[in-house]
Amino acid sequence: MAPQREWFEKDYYKVLGVSDKAGEKEIKTAYRKLSKQHHPDSGGDEEKFKEVSAAWDVLGDAAKRKEYDEVRRLGPVGQAFGGGPGFTTNFNVDDLGDLFGGLFNRVRGRRPSGGGGPQRGADLEAELHLAFDDAVRGITTAVNITSDVVCHTCSGTGAAPGTSPIVCPNCHGRGVTDENQGFFSFSQMCRECGGSGMKIETPCPTCHGAGIERGARQIKVRIPAGVNDGQRIRLKGRGGAGANGGPPGDLYVVVHVGEHKVFGRRGNDLTLNLPLTFPEATLGATVKVPTLDGPVTLRIPPGTKNAKVFRVRGRGVPVAGKPGDLLVTADVAVPKDLNDEEKAAVEALAEAGAGNPSPRRHLGVE
Repeated sequence: MAPQREWFEKDYYKVLGVSDKAGEKEIKTAYRKLSKQHHPDSGGDEEKFKEVSAAWDVLGDAAKRKEYDEVRRLGPVGQAFGGGPGFTTNFNVDDLGDLFGGLFNRVRGRRPSGGGGPQRGADLEAELHLAFDDAVRGITTAVNITSDVVCHTCSGTGAAPGTSPIVCPNCHGRGVTDENQGFFSFSQMCRECGGSGMKIETPCPTCHGAGIERGARQIKVRIPAGVNDGQRIRLKGRGGAGANGGPPGDLYVVVHVGEHKVFGRRGNDLTLNLPLTFPEATLGATVKVPTLDGPVTLRIPPGTKNAKVFRVRGRGVPVAGKPGDLLVTADVAVPKDLNDEEKAAVEALAEAGAGNPSPRRHLGVE
């Protein structure tokens, strides 16, 4: 992997607002916060969003980050070998081994990946709001985004219809030109083609030679059963279009799940509060409870206490392999407004049980 020209000009740590000692989690958190803040679809700064995405593309990849740190450590020497304005002798002799074993060998005679070379498209993020049932069962739906897309006029070539890019006559398609400086020979980006190796003589009237344009897209998304609120789903290659033949970025869909009027959720289990009358809890009963697939019968044993949990197996979130359960919590309703007949019945019950041991005797205050 060759260092890109932007690496010598941009402090990606500063872009994300983190230290160069920051861990992977801290960098990821900073990226997610800034990408959401500057997302164009939310009225953010598009250029800032692209800058944040470029920083994440480097710092979010362990291999790229390691080489980026190496380039920054070499300082002005790294700039000279990366197509910077000139050579400098401001370096330590100890750096020569790394210098010649690393950047010098990678740059010499090869097309740089920055400038006009292939560039990966930006990663994008979209939000999707789902009903509770759709999140639990899974659904195929679509999200609408506005992003860089391949130009519809030139199909990404950057050249006007009826024409094609030609091989750069200055670098003969290499993207770099050689410059001899005594004992050493250096390669620098071709000024004629910007490092792409190709030259567009008649630019496309729509994209002006960029090969990409701004456009709206509708992207189909398959949401798996059991998706959680706040979960991010990655769609590889569905992000912004790459430049100069580069690959597209990825699309991350953030799922927001609405509440259900009856059910709650705990992992792959569904939860349900079941109101019971005092006689049902005391004497026992057989009641019907709702599930995602229709009602089932639940037997309530005599003497059921408030907050007792019953488990109905296999009636939770229908994830592949092992569906969750339905957890039913007894909610014993204590009557408040009694008529005379009901009050007399309760008093008779209390009188009949007057000879029984107090349920509070273990407290030692009876």
